[in-house]
Amino acid sequence: MKCYALHLFAAILFITSTVSSQEEELQLTSKDSVVVSSWVVGLGLNIVDDSATPFGEGILDIEDTWHTVPYPSRISIGRFFRNGIGVEAIGTYNRYKEGKIVDGAINNSLREYFAIDGKISYDVNKIIGETGWFDPYLHVGAGYSSIGSVGRSTANAGFGFNTWFSDRWGLNFNTMGKWGIPEGSTKQLQHSAAVVYRFGIKKELSKKGLEKLALIEAMEKEKQRVNDSIAAANRAKEEAALARRLAEEKERALAEKARIEAEKRRRQLLEDKIKELGHVYFNFDSHSLNNESKKVLDGLADILNENPDLTIKIASGTDSRGPSPYNLGLSLRRVESTKDYLLSLGIDATKLSVEAYGESNLLNECDDNTYCPEAKHRINRRSEFILIFINNR
Repeated sequence: MKCYALHLFAAILFITSTVSSQEEELQLTSKDSVVVSSWVVGLGLNIVDDSATPFGEGILDIEDTWHTVPYPSRISIGRFFRNGIGVEAIGTYNRYKEGKIVDGAINNSLREYFAIDGKISYDVNKIIGETGWFDPYLHVGAGYSSIGSVGRSTANAGFGFNTWFSDRWGLNFNTMGKWGIPEGSTKQLQHSAAVVYRFGIKKELSKKGLEKLALIEAMEKEKQRVNDSIAAANRAKEEAALARRLAEEKERALAEKARIEAEKRRRQLLEDKIKELGHVYFNFDSHSLNNESKKVLDGLADILNENPDLTIKIASGTDSRGPSPYNLGLSLRRVESTKDYLLSLGIDATKLSVEAYGESNLLNECDDNTYCPEAKHRINRRSEFILIFINNR
């Protein structure tokens, strides 16, 4: 059994390391994505062949029939969509030079050429498959050309391709036939080469990228299956340990709850006993303890002796008659005489704290502005006892 477990563990390690190694090799990169839609602007050279037979035998008779200028003469902007359709506007400029063939005859004067064309194109890669860097297309459209003082509308068709060096930059090469409207008014062949720049780019995974993504997802799934197998091997042990911890925590929680409830009951019982003793009362302008007061303190001492973990506060006050500073001093003497008596009974001083109210903490309405009989004033001439701490841990 032990040997089998070792073999199983080794197999899991081998599978895990193999999956991890393949994952490191299979990472999606920019090469796995292609641009599916964008805007494209271009700037380049325009060449016009207006020899009347641009698709005839003299199509490459450059010296006699091609017209161009030695500076940028073509500008374009287009929007290309995910479905392969593109819409483009093109402006071109040229000069028809003397001595070259124009519309089947020798041109006798320098004439300027302007044209505005619109075209709709279709990306051939949608048929043959994406290459990423090579982007051939076919196009049709219409335009208007002005040659010297003569203007004409044209119907256009042609082909071209882009070759991309990056997602942004590339070169465009295009050839477009232009037929005058009405028929027979002109036949032109227009070539161009331009630098193009893409913006507003949206990219998606290529076919190979999708295949790689599917493989990566399959490997992730296999890795998860291996991890689940490892987790399943330890789950029973972890669940048993968790059950023990929960049982222990529950037991501790119940014990703590019972302890807190017992402490609350004990505290309430002690508070009730101290309250039943009542207060220590003093005669007017006196801090001496009478026999009745000493009986109260004897009972309090019994409670303190029975509960060595109990701490109380002795608070003494006066009635409102007399000056406040004098009453504060009188309450100090009263609280000390109360404390001294308890000390004489063997109570530890650390179990006693004191506070003198003076006339600031009256128990009834008998202040300096209210007449009260002696019995009501007597209520304020007292020492009272407040349970402040129980340490039963």
